[in-house]
Amino acid sequence: MSRVDLHVHSTASDGRLAPADVIQEAAERGLTFIALTDHDTVDGIASAQAAAQAFPRLKVIPGIEISTDIAQGEVHVLGYFIDFTDPELKANLDRFKTSRVRRAQGMVVKLGPSSPMTRWSRVQEIAGGSSIGRPHIAQAMLEKGYITTNKEAFTKYISRDGPAYVEREKMTPAEAVGLIIKAKGLPVLAHPL
Repeated sequence: MSRVDLHVHSTASDGRLAPADVIQEAAERGLTFIALTDHDTVDGIASAQAAAQAFPRLKVIPGIEISTDIAQGEVHVLGYFIDFTDPELKANLDRFKTSRVRRAQGMVVKLGPSSPMTRWSRVQEIAGGSSIGRPHIAQAMLEKGYITTNKEAFTKYISRDGPAYVEREKMTPAEAVGLIIKAKGLPVLAHPL
């Protein structure tokens, strides 16, 4: 019987393990298939696939989780079996990455222009070169003692209705599906409930 996890994040986005460490953990847990589906980036896939060569029973499905927006909030679309080297996909993801940096910088400024709740340089250190997101800001706030949990950062400050929220570049679910299909992938709704 196969053991499968088709929604795995690494430090390429908001996961806690580097892509190679994700593979090690998956192999140790006896998984036979995983899909690396980092948020809006494919930066960890090559590393994960290279690491998986040491574990012949483990197959790595190249994937992505694209954040999209609708009037009621966010919808995440998973893409499985994507060609992660596709130039159009990479160009769109590079644009998103730049947008995420601008968004995160704006949130840090809104958190406290005269007495910052966190420093931009610390947010960058926490992200470690991965795609910067709100979890990195929350972690920096937690370290400074302004919140007691990462969830509190979202509920009080950086959620859609929070005082430090900054919009990011938007893509619709239909646009994400189209991008995934153009990259020879299979689109699937994440978090359907």
